[in-house]
Amino acid sequence: MAVSALSAGLRSKCPNCGEGSVFDGYLKFKTRCDACNADLTIADAGDGPAFFVMFAALIFIVPSAMFFEFAFRPPGFVHVLIWPPLTLGFCMFLLRPVKSLLFALQWKHKAGQAQFEDHE
Repeated sequence: MAVSALSAGLRSKCPNCGEGSVFDGYLKFKTRCDACNADLTIADAGDGPAFFVMFAALIFIVPSAMFFEFAFRPPGFVHVLIWPPLTLGFCMFLLRPVKSLLFALQWKHKAGQAQFEDHE
């Protein structure tokens, strides 16, 4: 039975079996799946998840802050009290599932390091 990369990724489960967790801690990947013993070191999501989460934060939080400023004209300290914690919470909430999703997509498509061919 094939495991959906989307389902396994968003649930932070093994992209091979869909059962075992891929994380050992908050963002550190395990080396092997607990359920199927698959080697989880063959793929690496790198910095992609952080970029996508920060970009999503930019898309949702900055317009919200601008609307809040123009609609209510609060003092500056109100922005300091509201937006940094909201941004941090938003990013922390999304980072783990996005990292797992990109890992599962790499696993499904067998993505790896670029290799150059020698044409001599």
